[in-house]
Amino acid sequence: MTNGKKPRENPDYQPQAAGASSYLYVGIGLAVVIALVVGGFIWMNNKSYPPVDDKVLAENASFIVGDKAAPITIDIFEDFHCEHCSEFEKQSGAAIRQNVIDGKIRARYHMLNFLDGASDSGDYSSRAAGAALCVARNDDREVFWKLHSALFQRWNDDLDNQKIADLAVANGASPVSRDCIAAGKLVDEARTMADASKGQLSNSTEGQVATPTVLLAGKQVENIGSGPGWLDEILAGARPTK
Repeated sequence: MTNGKKPRENPDYQPQAAGASSYLYVGIGLAVVIALVVGGFIWMNNKSYPPVDDKVLAENASFIVGDKAAPITIDIFEDFHCEHCSEFEKQSGAAIRQNVIDGKIRARYHMLNFLDGASDSGDYSSRAAGAALCVARNDDREVFWKLHSALFQRWNDDLDNQKIADLAVANGASPVSRDCIAAGKLVDEARTMADASKGQLSNSTEGQVATPTVLLAGKQVENIGSGPGWLDEILAGARPTK
């Protein structure tokens, strides 16, 4: 990574014409690179992924909401430092919540953390996921949904734990949740759960892990980035998955 800046040239380097031996080494080097690339391509195309394990998804969801008897269960994979997830929440969050309330779907939220390194603190995704887990453990679904939405409104702010705790309290979180968030008590557990959920997502998408993603019966739902039409199609029985 160069952060947009032109790399500084090495002042000790002096270009020179390549001799016959240089061409030989370059040719050998290119052959090795080509062999590695081709070998990697073949390996990736031959790699197999096990079926998605629904038990693992259920055990490692940050929050499960909705009637167990609901006819449809969806798994939602997000990262609190993800701009596209913020857009997904704006476009589809209300529809997901209303259909949960209406008993039409059961939603399992998986808060991933692969964007930790993109935050200044280096661990914002994990800390925000830990905060969501605190609320999921100690408060009702309305508080979870409110904090979930509020964190995505501030997806790029990289809040410290105390500010996340204050945001949770402003959205109805209990004193127990506030203290849990401020102390970062569930961050490590959230990381472990994120790793397990990411593994199942990778199995479903053959290694193409990205957020936001929605799975239905272990299969990726298509076209989730253009409004809640994908959910309407699922409810209608069209099931746009791949």
